[in-house]
Amino acid sequence: MIGLLILAYEGVGNGLIDAASHVLGKRPPRLEALALNYNETPEYLAVTIREKINSLDDGAGIIILSDIYGASHTNAACRLLDSGHIELIAGINLPMLIRIINYRHLPINDVMEKAMAGGCGGIFHPCVPAKPDGTPA
Repeated sequence: MIGLLILAYEGVGNGLIDAASHVLGKRPPRLEALALNYNETPEYLAVTIREKINSLDDGAGIIILSDIYGASHTNAACRLLDSGHIELIAGINLPMLIRIINYRHLPINDVMEKAMAGGCGGIFHPCVPAKPDGTPA
């Protein structure tokens, strides 16, 4: 099963795990968050991320999900990527995480496609229904 590692500031990652666990009715296995301090050195971040990757990888691969592209922890993770085995998506949201959890039995490249579709597809701008005269309800 593909392991999942969330890289995010303080409680963001664990908050997403808690929300996904609530939606799914249980905490998914092989899913961890690494609460990061943005003041750590890139070297320290790379070592810490590598340790988490090693603990989560059962041979099926790892998807790293980060909160924002360009942050120190995402940059450190980028140096650890191995196409088809260790992948990264920046800009995690809850719909993306749920989609990944539900499809991570598939090959990693297929899961990456599902993740991107789930992340983008979970973003909505709800419309306010209009009255017959065209004014908002």
